[in-house]
Amino acid sequence: MTAAGLALRLAVFAKAPLPGYAKTRLIPLLGAEGAARLAGTLIARTLALAEAVRPQALTLWCAPSAGHPYFRALAAGPSPPRLCTQTGADLGARMHAAFTDELARGPTLLIGTDCPALTAGHLHAAAEALLGTVAGPAADAVFLPAEDGGYVLVGLHTPQPRLFEDLPWSTPALMDATRARLRQAGLRGAEPATLWDLDRPADYRRWLKEG
Repeated sequence: MTAAGLALRLAVFAKAPLPGYAKTRLIPLLGAEGAARLAGTLIARTLALAEAVRPQALTLWCAPSAGHPYFRALAAGPSPPRLCTQTGADLGARMHAAFTDELARGPTLLIGTDCPALTAGHLHAAAEALLGTVAGPAADAVFLPAEDGGYVLVGLHTPQPRLFEDLPWSTPALMDATRARLRQAGLRGAEPATLWDLDRPADYRRWLKEG
């Protein structure tokens, strides 16, 4: 882990771990209660990682509401994240709304809670790609693609609504469609690593095997 704190803001998207609401694609394997417990485990892991990298600021973007008792309990901890409610008709709209808020305060990385492979090193590499280093110029946008065709992290300097409009969310075509949008907009993208996320029964078995 890099000793220095993360040199930008970090936003985390999370669903409250409610049976039938969170990790629904794992219900056939784990049941609604088991899938919800797993969601809670992944949220806790992600927030521990976020705290460990010491970002300039940490925001937890909550669904269905920042007022849900689960999230209010998190805010009662010793170093609570800022809580905000996700708003928008689809995932893209919710992400763009969050970025509009965050980017008014500075460059931001946004992650979900479904990637157990994500490490502090990945977050620092994404930050360096976005901010630029002696070894290379800053990217306009940084992504960590997922093996299933989506992505597990996106970072921006300024709002880019076209990266979130009318895209094939939750499909294997998402990252390719996003790359096409980057090219159309003349934006320089960076992809420091490709990871896997935990959405389906096969992913759960992989997590158990790999730890």
